[in-house]
Amino acid sequence: MKTQTKSRIFQERRIFIGITGSIAAYKAADLASKLTQAGARVEVILTEAAQHFVHPITFQSVTGLRAFTDSDLWGSEAHVLHIGLAERADLLIIAPATANTIAKLAHGQADSLLTVTALAARCPLLVAPAMDSGMFEHPATQANLKILEDRGVILVGPAEGRMASGLIGKGRMVEPAELMGHIRRILGREGPLAGRKVLVTAGGTHEPIDPVRVIANRSSGKQGFALAQAALDLGAEVTLVSGPVHLPSPVGVRRLDVITATEMRDAVLSDLEGADALLMAAAVADFRPVKTAKGKIKRRKGPPEVQLESTDDILGLVTSHNKAPKVVVGFAAESQDMIDNARVKLEEKGLDLIVANDITAADSGFAVDTNRVTLIYSDGAIEELPLMSKTEVAEEVLDRVIALLGIEG
Repeated sequence: MKTQTKSRIFQERRIFIGITGSIAAYKAADLASKLTQAGARVEVILTEAAQHFVHPITFQSVTGLRAFTDSDLWGSEAHVLHIGLAERADLLIIAPATANTIAKLAHGQADSLLTVTALAARCPLLVAPAMDSGMFEHPATQANLKILEDRGVILVGPAEGRMASGLIGKGRMVEPAELMGHIRRILGREGPLAGRKVLVTAGGTHEPIDPVRVIANRSSGKQGFALAQAALDLGAEVTLVSGPVHLPSPVGVRRLDVITATEMRDAVLSDLEGADALLMAAAVADFRPVKTAKGKIKRRKGPPEVQLESTDDILGLVTSHNKAPKVVVGFAAESQDMIDNARVKLEEKGLDLIVANDITAADSGFAVDTNRVTLIYSDGAIEELPLMSKTEVAEEVLDRVIALLGIEG
C-alpha cells in the first residue's frame, strides 16, 4: 500500500470517524490509516453493530489512539464523555453510515455514543452512506437524507457497484481516497485563498505528427496536480487545465482536459477573467509539426521529413493580456544552466516568480514524487528549497503566491 504523503491541511487536526454496522466498515480502517499518515489526529467511535464487522483494536493499531465504543458511554466519564469528544473535534465523519444511523441523525435520536456525540457536535459533519440500493432508494431514506442535507450535513456518495447481496446498484460507500478529497475541502474552505480564483496548468502536450504519432515530453503532471490540491486546501476556487495525464482530479477542482499547445492556450486565455493567480506548471511543447499527415505514415516509405514550427508563448500572451492575473508564476525544467535560463524566462515573460528545477537529477526530474526547486523572484532574489515531496513544494509555492497577493495571516 502506498504511504499517504503528509500535508499541512491535516496537521494538528482532530478528526473523529464514526463506524456503523456495514460490511463497508473495512474501508473505514483504510480511511483512518490514510488520515493518520497524512498528519491528522484520528479517533474512532464504533457502534455495537460495527463491532460485528471490525474490532476496536484495528483502529487503535492504525491511529495509535483509543477507539471508543458504547461501553464507554456507561463508564465513569459517561456524563461528559460525549461532550468532550464533540468539543475537541474539527470534523466528524460517519463512514459507513447505515440507513438506521441516518434515520437516527435525521430525527435527533441519541441512543449510542456515536449518535449522542453527533447531536452534541458543533463541527462540520460528513456522512458517507452505505447500504443496499433498495434501502438507499426507499422514500424514507431519501427523506432522511434530505433533512440532513438541509441541515448542512455534507453527504458524500454512495457510489454504484456490486452490493454484499450480489445485486448491482447505488449504495456502496465511496472509496477512502475520494473521501480524503472531500475532507480536505471541508477543512480548507475558510483558508486564506477563500474567495480567490487560481488557475493551474499541468502535464505535457501532444503535438500530432499523424493519427498515431505525436511529439510529446515526459511530464507526469504530478507537480501541477499538487499545486491544484494545495490551492484547494487554502480555500481557492481552482481551475486545472491538464494535458494528457493519468491522474485523478483533486476533489473540488474544475478540470479542463486538453491535448495540444493550442488547446491549452485557448483554455488558459478563456479562463483568465477573474483569476487572481496563474501557476503555469504545464510542460507545453515549444514546437509542433507544420503539417499533420492525414493517414498513418508507413515505415516502408522511409523516415519522414517533419518540419517544425514554434507553438504560441502562452505565458507571454497571459502577461500582456488586459485580464492578466495579479500573480503569474512560471516553471522552468532545465537540464543545464538552470538559474541563468530560468532568470531569462522570468524577465522575458514578465513573471512575478519562477520555479526552476534540474530535470537531470534522479530525485527531482520527471515522474517521481519528490522535487528540488529554486525560486527566483522578479526583484532578483533567489531562494533554494531542499528536496521535498511535490506536495510540500506546492505548499511552499502557494505560500509565496499568498504573499505576492498581499494576503495577511
